[in-house]
Amino acid sequence: MRRVTTAVSDESAAPQREMTATPWLALGAIVLLAAVLRFATLRTQSIWFDEAATWDLVRRPFGEMLRQIPKGESNPPLFYALEWGWTRVFGDGEAGLRSLPALAGLLTVPVAFAIGRRAAGGSARAGLAAAALVAVNPLLVWYSQEARSYALATLLSAVALLFFQRAQADRRGRVLAGWAVAAALALATHYFTAFVLAPQALWLLWRHPHRRGALLAVGAVAAAGLALLPLLIAQSGNPYDIAGTSLVVRLVQVPKQFLLGYRGPLALPFGVFGALLVLGGAWLLLRGTPRAPRDRALLLAGIGIAGVALPLLAAFAGADYLNARNVLPALVPLLAALAVGCAASSRPRLGGGLLAALCALSLTIVVAVAADVRYQRPDWRGLAHALGTAAGPRALVVSPANGELALRYYRPDIRTLGPQGAAVREVDVIAVAGSRDPGKAPQIPPLVGTGLGVGGFGRPHRTATSAYELLRFRAIGGAAAPVTPNPLGVLRFGQPYASVDLLPTER
Repeated sequence: MRRVTTAVSDESAAPQREMTATPWLALGAIVLLAAVLRFATLRTQSIWFDEAATWDLVRRPFGEMLRQIPKGESNPPLFYALEWGWTRVFGDGEAGLRSLPALAGLLTVPVAFAIGRRAAGGSARAGLAAAALVAVNPLLVWYSQEARSYALATLLSAVALLFFQRAQADRRGRVLAGWAVAAALALATHYFTAFVLAPQALWLLWRHPHRRGALLAVGAVAAAGLALLPLLIAQSGNPYDIAGTSLVVRLVQVPKQFLLGYRGPLALPFGVFGALLVLGGAWLLLRGTPRAPRDRALLLAGIGIAGVALPLLAAFAGADYLNARNVLPALVPLLAALAVGCAASSRPRLGGGLLAALCALSLTIVVAVAADVRYQRPDWRGLAHALGTAAGPRALVVSPANGELALRYYRPDIRTLGPQGAAVREVDVIAVAGSRDPGKAPQIPPLVGTGLGVGGFGRPHRTATSAYELLRFRAIGGAAAPVTPNPLGVLRFGQPYASVDLLPTER
């Protein structure tokens, strides 16, 4: 009986050979660190408007939630459907709302390990470098702690990228099917995942040896995109908060936030230091890395660059939704390419030093954000607590108006003051510090109109912190006085609009 052996190329066998030697303890330590950074501080920051919008959706019956998505959201429904079920199990408190994105952010770390290892031809060192960079990246940690779809979109895009890497050396149909499923799920989570999926689809159509299978896989993803097109058209008229920030500024913010996170300390020195580290890693990739891993890493970098460049072209064409959070799926392939440069080059000590310094920089920023309210989300929780209790109903003038929903999350007894008004004993003018520039610390807007006073109410009592400001106008003589929304709207902080609400007597 003849013995049949099968020859396998060195390139495809390398990941298999090194699996037995992979330092699983090191990967486990990185995953544990990622879990601590994401889960230990889930409740540190206040819920803000975008997260309150998620809460307002998922607290509804499932069918009603789906009907509301075309009217008020700009993203596909998959994340909200998963979050709806998730909060039924874990609750809709701060940790409950954010734990699904935190889990998605955590799972991205081992996927990044697999991406980096495969890009370097089976090098566990490169895989660990990619996992470490993803684990401590300030922007990935930030959006792992936000009850929105960005972390899930990043995870699913990374899974699709891993299948894409496998498809380059494995012509089996199930690998292409895995890519198609992951890509379709990513599209159903966030429309901008299309910009990192498109170059992968083009490569498969151009280079994959199984042309028919590649055509079927890409066609399935295209069909999923077409199925979402009516929803995308319906959502195109929904307001999107990029007003007041130029395209050039938002484009510059992308690499800045990819490196330093949404907001953090010492932006200029940290930015210069981090940019030098990234340039060093890029130099090692181009000049000191063997050809095969270098070419695979450059393909990853090209996919990441396309994930930013294609939305920029769309913005020039009139569909301007470019900002760092929308192009977040481009960050993982860029970090994986950088990891290959640091870990697979001919200068391992230099690469290891650059990697360690970049991880230390990222970890410093993450810890600073968790410890300092100046770098955190608007503190609607602190303001809700500062409102305290009162002997009678109060009218609230909330600036900006979209913060009303975040305030309602913490004070569900608030209701909108109708045009007929109400008799109240107190008028509270409130604002939370914010900033349109992610690189700057939040600031409370200047007072506007409050010097005019309110008829029947005395001079305001001011309560202020670095995170919020509260002005209390109490009725003269203690008796309730009638108020209506229109005059109260003048009493606002330096915002173009305000919401007027009623906080009934606490019982």
